[in-house]
Amino acid sequence: MATRKRNTEVLKRLSGQAQGPSRGDVYAPMCPSRGVLEHVTSRWGVLALVALLEEGTHRFSELRRKVAGVSEKMLSQTLQALEADGFVTREVFPEVPPRVEYSLTPLGEEVAQQVEGLTLWIEDNLSRILAARARQPPRAGGKRAS
Repeated sequence: MATRKRNTEVLKRLSGQAQGPSRGDVYAPMCPSRGVLEHVTSRWGVLALVALLEEGTHRFSELRRKVAGVSEKMLSQTLQALEADGFVTREVFPEVPPRVEYSLTPLGEEVAQQVEGLTLWIEDNLSRILAARARQPPRAGGKRAS
């Protein structure tokens, strides 16, 4: 816990944020930070944030192609949640057919940089992770952890 708190304080100093009474506590069951954590760290949330960070503004269809495997409904729900949290902006252009573009807000850029670090670490260490999985004995029912 001391390391986590120290790392959090270092990040706050680096980003210029002051610690105030509105600081969240992800360990508290009723803290709204848990909902934000869920939105940001969901599979589709991470991929949408990183795609917008790496390549900038996207139309919905472009983003859906980039985040291969996501359904239209799931991407729409994910973007709505990220927009509600202040991480993504949605701009509708009055054209026929309507054009909608998504981009990161400054707050979204901050959080996207954090999750990008996680995705890069996973990509860099995937062989070690897969080797660890292969060493695990099968669970009841003959399946390995996925």
